[in-house]
Amino acid sequence: MNAKINKKLFFILLIPLAYLIQFLSSRASGLAEKIYSRGVYRIIARFLNLISGHIPVSIAEILVVLSILFALFYIVKTIIRMIKSSSKAFKILCNALVNILTAVSLLYFGFMLLWGINYQRLPFSQIANYDTSPASTDELLEVCKSLMEHANRLRKHVEEDNNGVMKLSASVNETLKRACLGYEAASKTYPELHHNYGRPKGVILSEVMSYLGIGGVYFPFTGEANVNISMPHTSIPFTACHEMAHQIGFAREDEANFIAYIACKNHPSPDFQYSGILSALINATNTLYRYNRDEYFKLRNSFSEGVIRDLDALNIYWEKYDTPIEDFSSSVNNTYLKANMQQDGVRSYGRMVDLLIAEYRSRK
Repeated sequence: MNAKINKKLFFILLIPLAYLIQFLSSRASGLAEKIYSRGVYRIIARFLNLISGHIPVSIAEILVVLSILFALFYIVKTIIRMIKSSSKAFKILCNALVNILTAVSLLYFGFMLLWGINYQRLPFSQIANYDTSPASTDELLEVCKSLMEHANRLRKHVEEDNNGVMKLSASVNETLKRACLGYEAASKTYPELHHNYGRPKGVILSEVMSYLGIGGVYFPFTGEANVNISMPHTSIPFTACHEMAHQIGFAREDEANFIAYIACKNHPSPDFQYSGILSALINATNTLYRYNRDEYFKLRNSFSEGVIRDLDALNIYWEKYDTPIEDFSSSVNNTYLKANMQQDGVRSYGRMVDLLIAEYRSRK
């Protein structure tokens, strides 16, 4: 019994050890980049892709569902034991809490070793030698106009459904299989994006993800990029590339968004190009709205009818899932980001605009 207790206490100590690793790597981003992100993690990702990359279904989804069922079973079982042995109820409860804490510590430590240190790597702007100095509202407006013109042009080359909303030219499954082509093309300009990718996978319980306000998720324990395939087609290519950015070791949300835009922009398919440009346009114009509403509405009036229909379809879709469940999920995600030393939390998504402006500068 003592040996079991000592073993559990040892595992629980992995929590402060994992946090120490996280803290030290945050103070040495250069080493985290060189040793972990470009070294250790590449080996880990290659190994995980060999296991899960060729399996068509999401192993992550299966594991999550089984874990939830097991957790519910364990809670019910513990409650029943406490009722049957009321004299030992406190001891049973303490033992259950220790077991839960042990499991959490193992998961947290595993997360940190398998992927979490990537949060502390060098900023992508530094890796790409971008100028991210503060931009004026006029410069932001230039970027918005450029993205709008690009989106309007590309919109003419994508297919529409019966409602006049963009639809994929191939099946969702085929679209996900071809997501890697954008990264293959982008890696010629950005060598850091070269990787042996496991293909993104559509989630069977995508409707549940929508209720949680989740478009996609990277699962570090299997190395899988999981995509909510119930979303409007305009979002699927960009979301697949976003999760693939996590897959190659870019953990920060703002950077994953920007890298997804780069991958989509370089993809040979108009579906991906349009999805990436439209997502960048949404991010950029949302920022413009905060700083200059007059210019925002002027620009909005120049959106093509097809682009407007696509944006309306996106808004209508997500409004259906604007529930307390989604709000709770957003709060959990916010806490998760802050726990990984992303102090802006969910707001860090907005910093993608800095990278869009820097990329625009590099092309001038």
